[in-house]
Amino acid sequence: MSDFTIIPIETPTLGDRSYLVHDGEVAFVIDPQRDIDRVMSLLGREQVRLTHIFETHIHNDYVTGGLALSERSGAAYHVNAEDDVSFDRAPIRDGDVVQVGARMRVHAIATPGHTFTHLSYALTDAEDDPGAVVAVFTGGSLLYGSTGRPDLLGEEHADTLARHQHASARRLAELLPDEAEVWPTHGFGSFCSATQSDATYSTIGRERGLNPVLTQDEESYVREILDGLDVYPAYYAHMGPRNLAGPTGPDLTPPEEADKDELRRRLEAGEWLVDLRHRTAFAAGHVPGTYNFGLDGNMVTYLGWLIPWDTPVTLLGEDPDQVAEAQRELVRIGIDRPAAQAAGKPEDWTEGELGSYPLATFADLAQVRHHRPVVVLDVRRTSEYDEAHVADSVHIPLHELPARVGEVPRDRQVWVHCLSGYRASIAASFLAAAGLDVVGINDDFPAAEAAGLPVVR
Repeated sequence: MSDFTIIPIETPTLGDRSYLVHDGEVAFVIDPQRDIDRVMSLLGREQVRLTHIFETHIHNDYVTGGLALSERSGAAYHVNAEDDVSFDRAPIRDGDVVQVGARMRVHAIATPGHTFTHLSYALTDAEDDPGAVVAVFTGGSLLYGSTGRPDLLGEEHADTLARHQHASARRLAELLPDEAEVWPTHGFGSFCSATQSDATYSTIGRERGLNPVLTQDEESYVREILDGLDVYPAYYAHMGPRNLAGPTGPDLTPPEEADKDELRRRLEAGEWLVDLRHRTAFAAGHVPGTYNFGLDGNMVTYLGWLIPWDTPVTLLGEDPDQVAEAQRELVRIGIDRPAAQAAGKPEDWTEGELGSYPLATFADLAQVRHHRPVVVLDVRRTSEYDEAHVADSVHIPLHELPARVGEVPRDRQVWVHCLSGYRASIAASFLAAAGLDVVGINDDFPAAEAAGLPVVR
């Protein structure tokens, strides 16, 4: 086995990995995220020189840092020759082999399915037996226990791409030995994955025995994957075109600070003021009209999903570090520059009275429903609701709520819930901003049945 070093660069909020691979002297990178300072820091720590960058595909869930990293480092930037990009790249095709340093060889393998032009990259050691594959970087093709979803280029292509995905995974399994390590880009919570797995490491042999794409015939696999597809974030529509155009590196300098008057003007202009604090702090006191996307959860996915694209965003945090963290998350999906920022407490952000609403549990809801009628609003996705939901609840998925707030009854108090409380806190902030009497359920959904609430399955 080769002594090459493979270092995953985790982006858990997007459910993705990038990879830095080196032989102790030179390195290559697979699918870099846009905040390339993480890669540059890692190169310095490992004391290696970056010579090549490889994209497995034109990404739909984040803005790539490949071009910016190439311009910063001078490394060759390899993108499929069939991709109609608007920038200079080192074109690469199925069957091409790129020598990286004295020993590392990167073999391009066409694996369409997640996209039509998807490539995987097999790594071999020039000093090892010919064809002995150390690892394969599979992008959105073969994932841990799953595959990349085939519908992101449009539903009209989903069946065709699902069949490509089945053939591509089997091609990898036929070409590569069981001991070859599998390193995907997606599958760690990304909506680019057809299903989710808790695995963090695998091999071709392991996937051969458990991955449905390798254990099922084509028709069974295609039917199962297409039937299981769920919604994905609306911001995905903007990622592919951005990546084809050649995105620049991010500007992570702090945004301008806004005082109370400017924050009020921005609210009145219909801009989004996003409070990054934990949901318990937001519920206890917040500037009326602001929205709560706490940094303790998947802030970037849900903010990117809900916001009308190009709406100015002002970030409100407990301290500048919170704002900087949110800013880094947002540039990864192409929300480049916050309009402004403010750090401190909500009392520092407004001259008016603060808004607030109570948080509760499902047990509290069960007690309240014995005494008075309330609205139970479920903001989980349709697939979650269909699996189990509180009887007589109103269902509006969170990603539809901003456009459907008017459908929520106003004649009763609204108790809003999701699976664990995070999405409910976002929804509660929208309902409160719209003037509804709201209670946020900060509890895990299984507690509903345990509290005696009737659950429909």
